[in-house]
Amino acid sequence: MGMGIWSMHFIAMLAFRMPIIVTYNTWIVLVSIIPAISASFLALHIISRPELKRSRAILSAVLMATGIVSMHYIGMAAMQMDAIVRYNPLLWGLSALIAFIASLTALYLMYSVKKRAGQPRLWRRKAIAALIMGAAVSTMHYTGMASASFHNRHNMGHAGDTTLSNTILAYAISIGMLVILGMMFTSTYVNRRFESQSLESERKFRSVIESASDAIILADSHSIIRSWNRGAQLMFGYTEKEAIGKPLDMTIPDRFKQIHADGLYPYLMQEPHLSPGAGRRLELYGLRKDGTEFPMELSLAGWEEEGHPFFSSIIRDITERKKAEHKINQMIYLDPLTGLPNRHLLHDRLKEAMDQADESGLMIGIMFLDLDRFKYINDTLGHTMGDLLLVEVSIRLRECVDKQDTVSRQGGDEFIVLLPGTSQEDMTRKAQKILQTFSQSVLVGGQEMFVTPSIGMSLYPNDGNNRDTLIKNADTAMYRVKEQGKNNYQFYTSDMNEVVSRRMNLEIGLRKGIIKNEFTVHYQPQVDILSGTVVGVEALLRWQHPQLGLISPAEFIPLAEETGLIIPIGEWVLREACRQNKEWQDANLPPMRIAVNISTRQFQQSGFVEVVSRALKDTGLEPKYLELELTESIVQNSVHAIAIMHKLKEMGLFLSIDDFGTGYSSLSYLKLFPIDSLKIDQSFTRNLMEDAKDEALVHTIINMAHNLGLKVIAEGVETGEQLQYLLQRHCNEAQGYYFSKPVPPDNISNLLGSVSA
Repeated sequence: MGMGIWSMHFIAMLAFRMPIIVTYNTWIVLVSIIPAISASFLALHIISRPELKRSRAILSAVLMATGIVSMHYIGMAAMQMDAIVRYNPLLWGLSALIAFIASLTALYLMYSVKKRAGQPRLWRRKAIAALIMGAAVSTMHYTGMASASFHNRHNMGHAGDTTLSNTILAYAISIGMLVILGMMFTSTYVNRRFESQSLESERKFRSVIESASDAIILADSHSIIRSWNRGAQLMFGYTEKEAIGKPLDMTIPDRFKQIHADGLYPYLMQEPHLSPGAGRRLELYGLRKDGTEFPMELSLAGWEEEGHPFFSSIIRDITERKKAEHKINQMIYLDPLTGLPNRHLLHDRLKEAMDQADESGLMIGIMFLDLDRFKYINDTLGHTMGDLLLVEVSIRLRECVDKQDTVSRQGGDEFIVLLPGTSQEDMTRKAQKILQTFSQSVLVGGQEMFVTPSIGMSLYPNDGNNRDTLIKNADTAMYRVKEQGKNNYQFYTSDMNEVVSRRMNLEIGLRKGIIKNEFTVHYQPQVDILSGTVVGVEALLRWQHPQLGLISPAEFIPLAEETGLIIPIGEWVLREACRQNKEWQDANLPPMRIAVNISTRQFQQSGFVEVVSRALKDTGLEPKYLELELTESIVQNSVHAIAIMHKLKEMGLFLSIDDFGTGYSSLSYLKLFPIDSLKIDQSFTRNLMEDAKDEALVHTIINMAHNLGLKVIAEGVETGEQLQYLLQRHCNEAQGYYFSKPVPPDNISNLLGSVSA
């Protein structure tokens, strides 16, 4: 701008013709450039501020006019000629006024359109402004020249080394301006291309920011918000107008502001280890305009601009992610049915408790609880009722312990209670409280139930110095409670391991024994009391363990029942008994019934009738020679049991109730059962002659059975007196050591000829 004003002046001066020789002082010519450039810089700097004010426009015009006038008259002073220049004050003042008014008009016209960018035909306004500015300079120049008058004088002298000829000056100015204008146009073109690309990039960048669902916030070195996208507005509730210029921490709850400030500190301090664009990620809570809080993930990045740090915050609402994580944690660490900690969480808490106990010297208690008869409730009332019962049990257990204790469900009906910082006395008190609580009925689904716990307990570090040992020993103590009658508690002792070890060996041996044919069947005769003849035999299972020797049925049969192995073992015994009886018949021994004990699990298994039918068919034994002995517990579910028993009777089998009088079935069921006989339990027969109550019970059972049309067989007959009493009371059959112990099948032929009443 300054060089344009200066060039116009001197090119116009060179076009001015005078009758005398005119040269120019080089230094004064150069000095005249200074006011033109300085005034242009100041005027354009002032008027190009973001907000155009009238005072700034006037000041800019004054500066521009001053620069034009100063340049003109300094340039006039550079003229060296044989004449004196005088100026007309009126025209001189008019030239200055013209420069001011034209400059004001051009500048205002040019810079007032900045705020209305995008208007049509903007280039015309720019062109008009340029023409007015050119006219301002030209009009001022020629008015100034008109105000000058030249008067001859003598002894002017010739120009020295510091003068320039008109020709040289004309070429220099022309070439210089062409170069300047060429550079200016090139620079303008390049800048506009760059600005156009920058604007396009900025528009794209802004479009990306505005379309992002995450909140993107830019802030300066004072943590003041400078940019706020639509995602931020939707996330926090503040509009862009409300957010711009506000402190960034207005989006952070008070309790998290220090964490947020610590995250920003490296960027504000421009720490050297942070490379440009380096970021970090924080998880904290955000604060919405309405005061609600939400979990968010904050990604920070910083950069430097004009020596000042700036940073960006990309914020993501992670509410749904946190809910998913919480749900996953619940699935991993909590029992889905009861909401209690599962074994994973228990192990974590137990490890933490053991670390604290090592420091404090306090003990840790483990309670292992198992619900008595839960399987029966689950099987008879259904799994839904069983689940509801477990939920109620978990509630009661939590009410029996302290807040720092952990009640955990391990699976099924097993629970573990972790008692940190406890003692043996404290564990005893809590175990008694649990037993007392469960002595009261539990109401589930409108149905009253009674369920009792068996509790085994161990102490750290006395009963184990690691997690698995503690839990195993508490489990061992619980099984001892089960063996001793249930519904009680027991602390672990070292001798319990021998019992558990034997039990484990027996369970393993049971599984192998089926495969290795370690089981045999012995037979005990059943004698008709009146005639003294053998009318049948009872098949009794025997197990010869390769290391432990002969194992009592009283020891391994309950274990087989518990593990479910009784089903394959019982089926094997049934088939073996049928096969053996058929073999005796084929050897021309007198035909007789063979009695086989049927366990509860066998009887309740699906397809039991088919199992019996297949055993008879495969061995060729007629059904009338097979007797099934059922316990009272089998027929407690009378509707199901009666249906199966009728199917068995239709096949032609002989049915009896074993160990009658020891179960809990109602006597009214007897008239519904399609049975043939009752077996008096040996516990009554053994004390028949010593205990009047036992004698009365035996007499009553015999009379009741005869009145119902049933036969009676007495077990456990060991003396002649017992046999004589049974004969007098018209008992039909008897078996026991008085006649024979259970013997291998090869001895039965001898017994058939020698046994007599």
